[in-house]
Amino acid sequence: MTDKNIIQLWPDDSQHHSDSQWGKPRLDVYPPTGPKVKNRAVIVCPGGGYAGLAEHEGAPFAKLFAMHGYTAFVLTYRVAPNRFPAGHADLCRAIRLIRSQATQLNIDPNDIAIMGFSAGGHLVSTVATQPDVFTEPDDDLADEFSARPNRLIMGYPVISFTQFPHNGSCDNLLGEGHTEAQRIQFSNELNVDEQTPPTFIFFTSDDPVVPLENGLMFATACRKHNVPVELHSFEHGPHGMGLAENDEHVNLWVKLLVNWMQKTR
Repeated sequence: MTDKNIIQLWPDDSQHHSDSQWGKPRLDVYPPTGPKVKNRAVIVCPGGGYAGLAEHEGAPFAKLFAMHGYTAFVLTYRVAPNRFPAGHADLCRAIRLIRSQATQLNIDPNDIAIMGFSAGGHLVSTVATQPDVFTEPDDDLADEFSARPNRLIMGYPVISFTQFPHNGSCDNLLGEGHTEAQRIQFSNELNVDEQTPPTFIFFTSDDPVVPLENGLMFATACRKHNVPVELHSFEHGPHGMGLAENDEHVNLWVKLLVNWMQKTR
């Protein structure tokens, strides 16, 4: 991927332009490779327990969306030892940057989806339900562009830190000395409201790492607030399946996602 396919999130002199084994916070850009039928953008946020970034949950999905005519991005966001609000600030900045460059990127600034897996699902659900829980003072776009997305896509997401929690993600995000009030604040099933965007959720029912109930609670909250939601749970499958290319049954979820994306808003 050449430099022209990378958007750095923060200026070179920013304290947030910090390096890691995954590189600096950035967007890797995947222009449409198939017929472009809609000016839709999708930002993909890999999982990794807020401690890493899983490669199989990034580029393969960006390429999938590009093949179907969308402009796709893979977000490299800050994880542990960085704590909240680092990753949240990175994703909010990414959404605002794309909106600010919508004309150059040939996308609709009001048609941006965010997609996250596992802890990446927690990140995208936090921004979708609480885009203003923190506003980075160094983000010069914050006064002009909203960070709330137009669609939300989650694969086996961490949602709650109070019920059926993934404690590793919680500790990596908030630090081991976090409070019960912080756990409640970032239990995102509690933050769904009428402004939450239409949502797609995929899970396997026997996921041994992040229980299915995380997705069920978020979907139930969407129903309560009249937010369109589509939830798919497959009977068997380990955590972190990504495209599930080696499982013909679970792999159906990718087709279901593409069909959902093709629906009008």
